[in-house]
Amino acid sequence: MATYFDVHPQSPQPRTISTVAASLRAGALIAYPTDSCFALGCRLDYHDGLERIRSIRRLDERHHFTLMCEDFAQLGQLVQIDNNVFRAIKAATPGSYTFILPATKEVPRRLLHPKKKTVGVRIPDHAVTRALLAELGEPLVSSTLLLPGEEEPMTQGWEIKERLDHVLDAVVDSGDCGTEPTTVVDFSNGEPEIVRYGAGDPARFE
Repeated sequence: MATYFDVHPQSPQPRTISTVAASLRAGALIAYPTDSCFALGCRLDYHDGLERIRSIRRLDERHHFTLMCEDFAQLGQLVQIDNNVFRAIKAATPGSYTFILPATKEVPRRLLHPKKKTVGVRIPDHAVTRALLAELGEPLVSSTLLLPGEEEPMTQGWEIKERLDHVLDAVVDSGDCGTEPTTVVDFSNGEPEIVRYGAGDPARFE
């Protein structure tokens, strides 16, 4: 059964955030809110976490997982980024964007796109997510909580708990966080290519 955590959306309770972070360190797979919609998340070195996410969402090996980062210092350890790309991403973060970039050796091979050797990264603009990342001290491997055959992600924590109780370890709920996934921008060739239009304003990358 998944543990249910009710967290304040603007002022997340430190003790609760600490408990969720401890569960992640112990190998938990969680559902948690972001600035676009709910996501599934686990630690970078939790080997079974990826397979659990793939199983829930029925994803193939070409799926780009996202590394949810607290700040640019963390993001810069995970992807290769030149000055022009850095400035473009810096101006758009934190926010509802995911950026696809060539990964560094810090990223486990199992997380990479099998042919491109790229990974998605993002810095969210959500108080609960940022508090959790700060407490954890490392990125979260994430994927939008969109179930197979459904057109929109779930928006209610209680519904996630009800439907996925048997496959998750925890549900972090801070209220409705929307149904629109991030805007995805591929910078792997140096120039921005929008591969998914979503919550982040795409105009700056068009």
